[in-house]
Amino acid sequence: MSALLVVRPGALTTVQDPGRPGHAHLGVPRSGALDTAAYALANRLLGNPPDAAALETTLDGVGLRALAETVVAVTGAPCPVRVSGRPVAWGAPVWLPAGAELEVGRAESGLRSYAAVRGGLSVPPVLGSRATDLLSGLGPPVLSAGTLLPVGPPGSDPACGADACGLPGPPAELLLPLRLGPRADWFTRASLDGMWRASFRVSALSNRIGLRTEAGAPLVRSRREELPSEGMVLGAVQVPPDGLPVVFLADHPVTGGYPVVGVVPPGPALDAAAQARPGTPVRFLRAR
Repeated sequence: MSALLVVRPGALTTVQDPGRPGHAHLGVPRSGALDTAAYALANRLLGNPPDAAALETTLDGVGLRALAETVVAVTGAPCPVRVSGRPVAWGAPVWLPAGAELEVGRAESGLRSYAAVRGGLSVPPVLGSRATDLLSGLGPPVLSAGTLLPVGPPGSDPACGADACGLPGPPAELLLPLRLGPRADWFTRASLDGMWRASFRVSALSNRIGLRTEAGAPLVRSRREELPSEGMVLGAVQVPPDGLPVVFLADHPVTGGYPVVGVVPPGPALDAAAQARPGTPVRFLRAR
């Protein structure tokens, strides 16, 4: 049987793929891998299809046992990787003999690592995706010890891992390009001008739903009435009553009642947000 057995689930390890976009009208969030570049690289290293499901770990990695020989790759947050206690390469294909244990260690920097297996994880899809959605509960449950993860048939040969070095490392400062709107007019001009100069920090309350900020100058509303619920998109920056921006990530809700001051476009900035640890400085930049 080609499968991986979870020996150590880690603090928060989930199955992820590109997610299930296109279902917001049904009340279903997008979900999917937070660091899309690191996830894509892990699959590319193994010759997997770009939508093959992999594991997303949070901070302290995961431990797995191979029930049949296979090839794995670990990307994302740099971390020690071992096979049956022996150090092996990060960011490159690694052979895993039958019965061997893969140990993805604690992130040395950044927050989320991606562990992919050749053939991809073949857990049952829900609405066309194998992604775990923490907000809606769709997809496979968060990993626990003893979980058996079936592996699909292998595709093409694994690729060279040289391009792993091309990915940017975890940010020392998170710079988020912001396109104002649709509700920027709900805030005073002075606080909007101040937002470009303010330095926020990543809050420890951040998760896959949203990156919360703290410590910066709060945005001040110019309008006090209630706002009806509106559709939310990936990267929307919502401002709750405390005035501190929240950047919606992959498991974000599909509607919200607080004004959205702007949107961070999908791309490298949101990938960097996936790796920003609590306390990381955050600045918003005018998007071109």
